[in-house]
Amino acid sequence: MNIPTKSGALLLCGCLALSVSSAFAGGDADAHFKKMDANGDGKVSRAEHAAGAKMMFTQCDANHDGTVTVAEMDAAHAAMGEKPDKHEKSSAEMIKMLDKNNDGQLTAAEHESGTEMMFGKMDTNGDGSLSVDECHEGMKMKKKDS
Repeated sequence: MNIPTKSGALLLCGCLALSVSSAFAGGDADAHFKKMDANGDGKVSRAEHAAGAKMMFTQCDANHDGTVTVAEMDAAHAAMGEKPDKHEKSSAEMIKMLDKNNDGQLTAAEHESGTEMMFGKMDTNGDGSLSVDECHEGMKMKKKDS
């Protein structure tokens, strides 16, 4: 599967909860959508979304210990040339959204759970897949005022 790497680490690393929404941050959202749409059917299935989010988590987990820290997420953003946007949630804020045990880091299980939750929120028509429009709307979820 060809998952977007630029901007991708944001989503889904932490958000993914903001997985797909972050995959569309900064850059051509339509091009990122096409990359997430592994089978080219014009929509992102739950499985495609989960696979992309898992890959993004793995990219962020620099020391491969099964957790992503704020420092790892920030480093992943920097490595991809991303610059902090004052209107978007910080890595710490994104991790806090999914950090069920409040230890300040994100486990693979927490991320997977958050990814599933986000998919459900983004799939506004309940058809089990995300359209381009639903993904564009999902981008708004990573904004600070969301």
